[in-house]
Amino acid sequence: MRSAGETPALPREVSVNTVRCAWPGDDALMVRYHDEEWGVPLHDDRAHFEFIVLDGMQAGLSWRTILRKRENFRRALDGFDPAVIARYDAAKVASLLEDAGIIRNRQKIEATIGNARAFLEVQEAFGGFDAYIWRFVGGRPMVNAWRHLAELPAKSAEAEAMSKDLRQGGFRFVGPTICYAYMQAAGLVDDHVVRCFRKLPALLVRR
Repeated sequence: MRSAGETPALPREVSVNTVRCAWPGDDALMVRYHDEEWGVPLHDDRAHFEFIVLDGMQAGLSWRTILRKRENFRRALDGFDPAVIARYDAAKVASLLEDAGIIRNRQKIEATIGNARAFLEVQEAFGGFDAYIWRFVGGRPMVNAWRHLAELPAKSAEAEAMSKDLRQGGFRFVGPTICYAYMQAAGLVDDHVVRCFRKLPALLVRR
């Protein structure tokens, strides 16, 4: 299980013949993200916040676009530190709107600041965001058994419940579809197809 800055070791069998999910295609950045991050159970609050921000920024865009701007976001948003972002003022918003390296959408930027404040409130109430968010899947990853990419859902009952609770807590850009994408990214749900070499081992999963 990974923490911020920690990259899971790749299995020895990774090779040109390795079977993986089809969605990364032959894009090297997408393949690396799939192989090293997507679906790996996450337990680091700062990294949780990073994915909440990035998945919100993705609304209406492709994940490839967001992934290519990820380092720019890290630079512009102080390493996704919610305590710092929560203090952003109008001048900082104006500066971000001039930054061509990120998504220059006022609503999304202002939502990021509001979400940082809401995130800090969750941390205080639950002793950490990780403790809060994993409740929605009973504390262990939900593992699906899809055989084809077309079978993957856009949302789930758990994502619906998460979205409702986050919205009540003041979060924005956290609809059920965005929440499900976040759950996939943070490993709350494992949607790797059954033949993918990154499928979670049985000992980690929720039955």
